[in-house]
Amino acid sequence: MKQLLAGALAMLVLGGCATVRTLDAGKPGAPLVYAGTRLDLYAINGGCCPKDHFGAEAPAYPRLDLPGSMLLDTLLLPLSLLTAAGVGFNARGGL
Repeated sequence: MKQLLAGALAMLVLGGCATVRTLDAGKPGAPLVYAGTRLDLYAINGGCCPKDHFGAEAPAYPRLDLPGSMLLDTLLLPLSLLTAAGVGFNARGGL
């Protein structure tokens, strides 16, 4: 069981997470809310041009990436909702 989990984790890391890819994309008009999950579902359903719709390539194994992307998209939901609503926020660290 540990080997299966380690193998699945390695595939996700090597293939790239859809959520991280869409956060980096910065494509105007691309979906923001649950973007990684939507990119995975788009790829699973045979979408032809993920780069045109999401600004990022789909992961090599979208079915394996889907649970992780759903979790990360859920954790980032407040920020993506603010961004989609056009609310700017300026986060800074340190003093």
